[in-house]
Amino acid sequence: MTLNNEKKTKILVTGACGQIGTELVAALRAKYGRMEVVASDIHGREKSGMENPYFRVDVLDATALEWTVSNLGITQIYHLAAMLSATGEKEPLRGWDLNMRGLLNVLEVGRKCQLDKVFWPSSIAVFGPASPKASCPQHAVTDPATVYGISKVAGEYWCKYYQERYGLDVRSIRYPGLIGYAAEPGGGTTDYAVDIFHSALRDGCYTCYLGEGTALPMLYMPEAIRATLELMDAPRLALSVKTSYNLSGIKFTPRELAEEIKKHISGFSVRYEPDTRQDIADSWPWSIDDSAARFDWNWRPSCDLEHMVKDMLERLSARPLTLLVGEKRGGLI
Repeated sequence: MTLNNEKKTKILVTGACGQIGTELVAALRAKYGRMEVVASDIHGREKSGMENPYFRVDVLDATALEWTVSNLGITQIYHLAAMLSATGEKEPLRGWDLNMRGLLNVLEVGRKCQLDKVFWPSSIAVFGPASPKASCPQHAVTDPATVYGISKVAGEYWCKYYQERYGLDVRSIRYPGLIGYAAEPGGGTTDYAVDIFHSALRDGCYTCYLGEGTALPMLYMPEAIRATLELMDAPRLALSVKTSYNLSGIKFTPRELAEEIKKHISGFSVRYEPDTRQDIADSWPWSIDDSAARFDWNWRPSCDLEHMVKDMLERLSARPLTLLVGEKRGGLI
């Protein structure tokens, strides 16, 4: 008789109500089963809109976080709770505290409870004015211009430290701007690329806070989810990057995105009124070299601008109007 001693996967997702968390929880539950993926955020369950299992967890409360992990038998954490770039510039000290102390609490819980894996998202916000703008390489200069970016650079090296010092298996992706349909935009500089769809369907017009020619690397949310799961499934020995992997998907400007939407919504119009977020966007690369991810864990993007726009409009059109004007929740950068 053969005994199966393999430990069962039990996942905790922090910041689960955010833009990526909403879709990541669904994907993880489809893969592992609903009861094996615990969603958590600072909201109560009714406000969260999440199905059980759901727990209200503040990642700044290290004791509560450790209690949750220990008592629920958690083996992996996907740590998504963070304050984003534009919001962080309004409250820099609070943004630093949430982004850094929250991560350190998760890493410490990972060490103490001997978790199998931890996932933590970094961002192209780690790059800055001195970073290459075209095909920014994996090991480029990181000189972020925002508190969010500073916290991500520091976080990458804390993740590396916990891997090398304690053997904790921490994995990370530097996400570009993320575009998704399951949650509202919520404070990121690239969130115009989500908000524009809601405004197009609701109002037939949009005022963009970035200039029409501002090219930025982007990724459609289903692609981001796929990349995350592929990285977490990759053999640990295959992974050469201990900070965070560059990831690339689609590159476009606000004007290019608007022109593609106009193919589906007749009469849609856009005005361009750049604000302080323009300075943040200008500090980031136009395109990303993700050859390390392609080599180490076979990452391959498969979605182009045309497909993304068509799918976004179809999915948002199928939602109740109230969801198009509802409460905003967190994105990524």
